[in-house]
Amino acid sequence: MKIAVMGGTGLIGSQVVRILNAAGHEAVPHSPSTGVDLLSGKGLQEALAGADVVVNLTNSPTFDEASPAFFQTSMDNMLAAAETAGVGHAVILSIVGADEVPDLVYYRAKVLQEDILKAGPVPYSIVRATQFFEFVDAVLSWTADENTVRLPATLVQPMAAADVAQAVADVSVGAPLQGTRNVAGPDVFRLDELGKITLAAHGDQRTVVTDDTAGMFAAASGDALIAKDGAVIAKTSYRDWLAR
Repeated sequence: MKIAVMGGTGLIGSQVVRILNAAGHEAVPHSPSTGVDLLSGKGLQEALAGADVVVNLTNSPTFDEASPAFFQTSMDNMLAAAETAGVGHAVILSIVGADEVPDLVYYRAKVLQEDILKAGPVPYSIVRATQFFEFVDAVLSWTADENTVRLPATLVQPMAAADVAQAVADVSVGAPLQGTRNVAGPDVFRLDELGKITLAAHGDQRTVVTDDTAGMFAAASGDALIAKDGAVIAKTSYRDWLAR
């Protein structure tokens, strides 16, 4: 299969391209650095010419009020070009529980992206993943100083980016789901506990303070970010990933 991977040079996209090509498909990475821009439409028609599948892994450069416009424009452009090119399957990567955290504008923007895809002209699949192991350090940095890291007790079920990429690749070569596949890590943590595990693994002596108002994930309550029944559970554990 010929598969156009938008955002194909990023953390997830580059791994998806490698997985698909190793399996014998023709996966082509596209991004502004390769001359393809979903916001302006530049290079998009050429990128989708002859493609069986388009995978959109591009992301808004910010998590703020600008994010809905990014997903609106990029999805409108991609779907119009995909329909013209006769692409038979469009895949996006979203977030487990995105519709359960309405107080976060970025999560609302991801739901908007999903809704645009569902209403569009191309058969589709949505992969919803939990938070990535690779972003835990960044999450800790948002509410940290030289002595403490403040984190809410929000429940999370993180997973390795490599496992996310595998899930996206698997869906991309299958029949369109006309629905959503949820994927998640094998373990559920409170975010403040995850912070303690992470700092200990790094030999970081700072103290984790539980603060249910701290950081972006304070807006998620209960099990909003936890995969529900029917999710595909990845094998890589956070402790094993930290120990690599």
